[in-house]
Amino acid sequence: MDTIRFPFYARMALTLIALALTCVILSIAANIFIPLVFGLLIAILLLPINKFFENKLHLGRSLSPVLSIALFVSVLVSFVYFLVLQFIGFSGDFPVLRKRFLQMVDSLQHWLHYKLHINNNQQTEYLNKSMNEIMGSVAHSISNVFISITSILLLTVFVLIFTFFILYYRKLLMKFALFLFKVEHQPKVNEVIMETKSMIYAYVFGLVIEMVLISVVNCTMFLIMGVQYALLLGVMAAVLNIIPYLGIYTSIIICMIVTLANSTGNMAIEVGVGLFIVHLLDSNILFPRIIGGRVKMNPFITIIAVIAGQSLWGVPGMFLFIPITGIIKLICERVEGLEAWGLLIGVEEVEKKPKRKLKVKLPKE
Repeated sequence: MDTIRFPFYARMALTLIALALTCVILSIAANIFIPLVFGLLIAILLLPINKFFENKLHLGRSLSPVLSIALFVSVLVSFVYFLVLQFIGFSGDFPVLRKRFLQMVDSLQHWLHYKLHINNNQQTEYLNKSMNEIMGSVAHSISNVFISITSILLLTVFVLIFTFFILYYRKLLMKFALFLFKVEHQPKVNEVIMETKSMIYAYVFGLVIEMVLISVVNCTMFLIMGVQYALLLGVMAAVLNIIPYLGIYTSIIICMIVTLANSTGNMAIEVGVGLFIVHLLDSNILFPRIIGGRVKMNPFITIIAVIAGQSLWGVPGMFLFIPITGIIKLICERVEGLEAWGLLIGVEEVEKKPKRKLKVKLPKE
């Protein structure tokens, strides 16, 4: 039976309709897809450990995923515990910070009284009114934070559950993916799955490399500035910088507060400006090249993937849409008719010119 060949405009319209429907489904079912994709990524990362427990130690199909997930959770909890301990160490600077804030408020009151002729009573009345509004906003924010923490905990539970079942039923899922296609296409499907695993490993290592580079840059910058706790603040800022958009502003606030408690206000401003400049260099140069290069995507598509992920799935989408786009690239490269999309997502390969051979004339004997 001959296949129907649609004209280009019809094929383009069908492609756009399919893309729009896919985005709608991903947005509506985000609560299902986000933990499922996170679980898939973690399961692929834990697969070598799970195979070691299962094949080398003969711990069985049920116990091996449990131990692999427990090891992953213990490492994550240990890292969070280390950060919490460091933040607790900063609590000794809170009295100094409070004293500095009181001095700043007192200086501001004198300046307002001298320049704008606003007496202390008017300032106190305005401050009380502002504090009431702020407390109302804080109460609302606390309730939102509580809801967010609850959502994160539920998301974590579902991610771990999905990770367990993906590791447990990995062979069944592999057979399902292969049997979806004809026998002649199954080698290509298996090749895509293998390359997807390698790409996810490379993506995670790319994040680690980026974090190390930003840590070195931040620590060097803070040491040159003479900032106290330079190493700790530099590493913390690099770790938080992994969280797109939100992480950089959180790290700037924390570093400026800690610097203000131990130094001057000008030093705190310099720290904030320096971190923001490093973030601009990272987001425009390092992140697209390192992460995009690891999944063999050009920086332009990498930035579009981050923006699209944020639009559909929020902050988790910024992480997940980069490996998802990499998987789409692998599929497009091996499906007839989609090669152009794979070429668009991929990195432009520079053809090496062959070296010219030097012709040497031998002297006549």
